[in-house]
Amino acid sequence: MTKMLAIGLMSGTSRDGIDAALIETDGEASVAAVAFHAKAYADGFRLRLAEACQRAMAMDKPGFEPIIHAVEEELTALHVDAVADLLSRSGHVAQDISVIGFHGHTVAHRPERKWTWQIGDGAALAGAFGIPVVGDLRSDDVRAGGQGAPLMPVYHRALAGTLPKPVAILNLGGVANITAIGPDGALVAFDTGMASGLIDNWMQTHGDVAFDADGQAAARGMVDEARLATLMADPWFGLAPPKSIDREAFSIESIRGLELDDGAATLTAFSAAAVARGLEHLPERPRRIYVAGGGRHNATLMTMLRTRTGIDVRSVDELGWDGDALEAQGFAYMAVRHLKGLPISFPGTTGVPHPLQGGVLFPPA
Repeated sequence: MTKMLAIGLMSGTSRDGIDAALIETDGEASVAAVAFHAKAYADGFRLRLAEACQRAMAMDKPGFEPIIHAVEEELTALHVDAVADLLSRSGHVAQDISVIGFHGHTVAHRPERKWTWQIGDGAALAGAFGIPVVGDLRSDDVRAGGQGAPLMPVYHRALAGTLPKPVAILNLGGVANITAIGPDGALVAFDTGMASGLIDNWMQTHGDVAFDADGQAAARGMVDEARLATLMADPWFGLAPPKSIDREAFSIESIRGLELDDGAATLTAFSAAAVARGLEHLPERPRRIYVAGGGRHNATLMTMLRTRTGIDVRSVDELGWDGDALEAQGFAYMAVRHLKGLPISFPGTTGVPHPLQGGVLFPPA
């Protein structure tokens, strides 16, 4: 099939910045990475974005809220800058690009209420470059009865075509999600729980740093097994997939009073234990788990994953994939699939009743 150059943009639940990736793909088995650029958010904007998320989660449904609207305008402008940077670094011009996959930023995810909310102005982004934009990639799935997440499995399957099966791809952002690929290519995917989100919150409020670099604080600390057991007793972990979760579903309140390092260790163990619990929902245990996302840089978390799952856990970088770029690449891939009328979510990944194309096309004015 015809290959296209496509840009993918991701602002994830870690709220650290924008990932912008350029790939060449046919939207099916052929994928080639071309360029990648990460644009960090300034501290002030991260705080405003966090406030927008808190406001959105308190609302009964999406609607106009001045703070959220202001953050959306700022977020869109930052994405315009990210695309301009990526084009400059790649040596391409806008006319070379067939489509942009624009995830926006999830300010609230409430599939139990049949809505999910990603802010970002797709029409403005399309107008800035004269490139068609595919955005609002989750809402159709949620309205149809799906979880709206995770969406990466279709891209993971394309990348993992030659890997021995069964295999799993684990993404560790603010929230963790897993894609299990069976010997026949069948997909089972779901959120497993928190990844780096709570650890970051803890380090920011108690350690005056953005995150636990390389898991060093957690490595020094002791896991409070009693508090970990309380966290893992949440009934959400017993729910069968498909399922998804918002970053705000858990808080650091349950570990208040712990020393900095012990709190980091307990929250890191919580992320690993949740993955181990999630494996119980898979039809087959994977031979190996490959990890993408920022959490793979946390050596303590990776060690805890190996210990608590009993499975060989490795970085996707060992496969020649860019674990920082994967999600942004995936949204570029999905945008091409949208243009070709191909589905991006499936009964086994989000619980949607039938394979669904998803997304809204914003043609340039």
